[in-house]
Amino acid sequence: MSSTEELLKRLGVSIDAGTLRLALTHRSYAYENGGIPTNERLEFLGDSILGFSVTDALYRDNPDLPEGDLAKRRSAVVSTRALAGIGRSIGLGEYIYLGQGEKLTQGKNKASILADTMEALIGATYLSNDLETARQLVMRLIGPLLKDAAVLGAGTDWKTSIQELAASRQLGTINYLVEGSGPDHARSFVAVLRIGGTDYGTGSGNSKKEAEQEAAADAWRRLTAPAGAQSTDAGDAGPSEAASSNAPPSAAPASS
Repeated sequence: MSSTEELLKRLGVSIDAGTLRLALTHRSYAYENGGIPTNERLEFLGDSILGFSVTDALYRDNPDLPEGDLAKRRSAVVSTRALAGIGRSIGLGEYIYLGQGEKLTQGKNKASILADTMEALIGATYLSNDLETARQLVMRLIGPLLKDAAVLGAGTDWKTSIQELAASRQLGTINYLVEGSGPDHARSFVAVLRIGGTDYGTGSGNSKKEAEQEAAADAWRRLTAPAGAQSTDAGDAGPSEAASSNAPPSAAPASS
């Protein structure tokens, strides 16, 4: 069984080979290989299907929730962090075609790359099958997160959530220490969230804002973890992976 067949087995869908490869082609790889097509158009398509599917489920399953609460829950479960957690749970990073620069900076574990590729795979599923198949894929992946109180509790604005939490516990002043690296076309950032002189979370992303949000989410997870819970490192996806504890082992790398 090839590595891509294993990925499709984990997703539980069929995608034709050409569309699947396109869904896994990051712009950094395309840039280094003569400007071949990237997965960004599929990502655009998958994002719309993801949003519709989650909105439909939330609307039907929560008849008493007002619009504002529905919107907050949708934002939480389709966030970069939540999608990246799902990507990590199926070992997605090992399949993505990345340029050498991204490989050197562990692009296969970056939340933004994993989340974008998940959306591209949703779009690819739609093109290779139909809307219902893509919707079912979304619900298999996202459905458990709709019941994850930790994910839904903080919503999408992690920086605001951690600021309120730190203030309520009188932990001290919040500071974000951000460092950038890589060429202009593939810039990446790493942020450390420091509260009262103590480091509470780390995050990475393609922009300072994204890295800070990731660090805030990591800190929020650590500070709200149950007493005695096992600590995890910054690379973990946090609460969004709670529904994926029985994930399969990482697969063999795709040839790139």
